[in-house]
Amino acid sequence: MTKTPRRPVNALDAAEALFKPAKKVAAAPPDARPALPNVKEQVTLKLDSDVLVYFQEDGPGWQDRINDVLRAAMRNDR
Repeated sequence: MTKTPRRPVNALDAAEALFKPAKKVAAAPPDARPALPNVKEQVTLKLDSDVLVYFQEDGPGWQDRINDVLRAAMRNDR
């Protein structure tokens, strides 16, 4: 009668036996959230430097001024 050795002969096989194969789990799709009114969203926008200087000349609030001009352009486009 052949006895199974208490310890595996090959150390690599012993180490591999300790780990179960990884199961791939599909990532859950991101939740589709409706846009809330009047909520600002951070974006990256490239502007010509002279346009940026124009809006920054009046000091703080330049991003709001750009937003106001873009909103007016939206209204005029309709």
